[in-house]
Amino acid sequence: MIFRRRKLTLVAVDMLIVALSIIGSYFIRFEGDVPEVYRTQAGIYIITALLVTAGSFHFFKLYSRIWQYASVGELYSLIRASLVGGTVTYMVVYILSGLAIPLSVFVGALQSSLFLTGGVRFAWRIFTDSYQRKKNHQNKALIIGAGDCGSIIAKELIQNQAAIITPVAFIDDDPRKQTFQIYGIPVLGDRNSIVQVVEKHEINDIIIAIPSASKRELSEIIEICKATKAKLKIIPILNDLISGKVSIKEIRDVEVEDLLGREPVTTDLQGIANYVENKTVLVTGAGGSIGSELCRQIAPFHPDKLLLLGHGENSIYNIEMELRSKFPELQLETLIADVQDRERVDHIFQRYQPQVIFHAAAHKHVPLMERNPSEAIKNNVFGTKNVAECADRYSAERFVLISTDKAVNPTSVMGTTKRIAEMLVQSLNATSTTVFAAVRFGNVLGSRGSVIPRFKQQIRSGGPVTVTHPDMIRYFMTIPEAVQLVIQAGAIAKGGEVFILDMGAPVKISDLARDLIRLSGFEPEVDIQIEYSGVRPGEKLFEELLTSEEGISSTKHNRIFIGKPTSLQRSYLEFEIKKLDKVMKEEPRVICELLQNIVPTFKSEQIKTTETEEKELSLV
Repeated sequence: MIFRRRKLTLVAVDMLIVALSIIGSYFIRFEGDVPEVYRTQAGIYIITALLVTAGSFHFFKLYSRIWQYASVGELYSLIRASLVGGTVTYMVVYILSGLAIPLSVFVGALQSSLFLTGGVRFAWRIFTDSYQRKKNHQNKALIIGAGDCGSIIAKELIQNQAAIITPVAFIDDDPRKQTFQIYGIPVLGDRNSIVQVVEKHEINDIIIAIPSASKRELSEIIEICKATKAKLKIIPILNDLISGKVSIKEIRDVEVEDLLGREPVTTDLQGIANYVENKTVLVTGAGGSIGSELCRQIAPFHPDKLLLLGHGENSIYNIEMELRSKFPELQLETLIADVQDRERVDHIFQRYQPQVIFHAAAHKHVPLMERNPSEAIKNNVFGTKNVAECADRYSAERFVLISTDKAVNPTSVMGTTKRIAEMLVQSLNATSTTVFAAVRFGNVLGSRGSVIPRFKQQIRSGGPVTVTHPDMIRYFMTIPEAVQLVIQAGAIAKGGEVFILDMGAPVKISDLARDLIRLSGFEPEVDIQIEYSGVRPGEKLFEELLTSEEGISSTKHNRIFIGKPTSLQRSYLEFEIKKLDKVMKEEPRVICELLQNIVPTFKSEQIKTTETEEKELSLV
């Protein structure tokens, strides 16, 4: 009813404008003394113009438009409707009255009606824009990028009643756009002006609206923005801009991933398809961060069957529902099983005969595994042994172990057990028809137990953010890019390799904490404090990617390298692992001593502490 009343009101206003424009034009043409013959014509002209103009405006759907969002398209439609209506009216009046309308009257009436009908509509647009700007004054935004994406976002922020921020300035590196305005919003300089503009205009939010920018360019812009106190947001998806889907819904907070500045991973799709397509693929640990992402990225390559094996029913259920929704044609099997259960694993291999195995099931939390070394061994060593030996027994084509940089010169039980898992698959490869390989990489952003979610929670709680040590350094990679490279490594594996992924430059954890605080709109050590809690058991200040025995060679992929396989005696490894099985209930020190026999580079705090205590006792 509201819209109907508005529509009828607008029709009435338009007709009044048309009538007054015609009367005014006659009065101007004849200087207030209109001859009798033209008075009769004026009456015919007014009645005809009202009927024809109403029909023309309706035909061009001028009464079906929301003029709050009027733009060039609406103006073009208004001009067409007015010209068509005026021309038809001119001809009808000539036919009915036998007298042509004076050209000055016709042009004057047409100009007046066009100007006034358009003016009424755009006056409403100006009023609503001004109203919105006053309403949303509490949060000011700076938009970086005055192109198509930036202008779309600015327009929607101005018009959207639900928006809680309003744009007050643009930044753009194109000198041709500087000093100009878009929707009344000035372009105030290039990226070097960001800090100055934020301070001068008291900006609360910075929106990076350059979806076509490279990762490196985005990283550079974010680095400049970090010098301000404004909260950073970003429009990330170029495809949405192309398809016209860009809106304020696409604005998201800048994440740590955007700071890494690495270009997207290039993938040899044909090589991957050759070993995954039409194959039965098993992913262990399928409910975890890496395992679930493996399933997401394998699914589009049309495996004959995808087996999701995991110990936690909820996580397996979640990834199953996601995959069934996105890939309804995919043949899925969900298997609740513990890789430590050798009989259950054997039964699964016997029944499904998987051809490609990605082994992601593992205990990964370093301090927890220090306190529970037997559980780390059961899962990471014996669990890997069970799955790998079944792959060999049932003649699987490929087996890819997900490993970690913590396996290199380990100081933790977790890292040591993963190194033993690498040694297991390397030793099996020597005698098996199955291609065994391991892929080693560092921390993944956003994984379970990752430092990033913990930092975010601490920031939401008002701090402090706890960092173990000011010099703690780690390699980071996003989950999707790590998994892409894992799958790619599986395609180029020939057997026995330990693949090392290019993790980029190492990141200082304290710097990471500061970046997260700034990205959340706070000032480190002012709004949010940083506290150092001390290095936890099993942790190193920095991680390595290669052992001293491993050289490194490149592959055809620029982000994947190969550590030279080490020579291993399968019989010796089996003997030592059997000894491990017998001490599962012993003290952690005893277990760690056996682990050190297998991995001599293992530097255990448990053993160091015991040796120190023994020296002190001998001195007494």
